[in-house]
Amino acid sequence: QLQLVESGGGSVQPGGSLRLSCAASGFSLDDYAIGWFRQAPGKNHEGVSCMRSTDGSAYYKDSVKGRFTIWRDIAKNTVYLQMDSLKPEDTAVYYCASAVWVEGVTNIQNMCVDLFGIFDDWGQGTQVTVSS
Repeated sequence: QLQLVESGGGSVQPGGSLRLSCAASGFSLDDYAIGWFRQAPGKNHEGVSCMRSTDGSAYYKDSVKGRFTIWRDIAKNTVYLQMDSLKPEDTAVYYCASAVWVEGVTNIQNMCVDLFGIFDDWGQGTQVTVSS
C-alpha cells in the first residue's frame, strides 16, 4: 500500500524559507502525479505544486511561482517543496498526495487543479506558519 509521509513544516517569519519533504513507499505505479496541496483555516484544499513521474513536468499555483520549487530524488523516493520568500498567506497545513495519471490528460496542471478529486493517497499533513 502506498504511504506518503511529510516533514519539514514549521514557523517562520515573512521572507523566510522552509523545505518540505514527502517520503513515498509502496509505489507500484509507472505514470502518476504527485504534488503538494494546502488547506488554510476555513478554506478548501488547493493545489500548490505538482509533478508528473514520467517526465518531471511541473505545475505551480500562480501565487507561488518564482518562490516555490518542486523536485524529486528518485533514489530516495522523496519529493521536495522548497518554499522561499514565504508570506503570511502561505500559512496552511501542507499535504503530499498522489494519483494515477488519467489517460488522455495532457498536462500536469489539469491533474493538479481540474482533477484534484482523484488524488486518493494523502500524507498526514505538516503545518506551515508564516508570521512576524
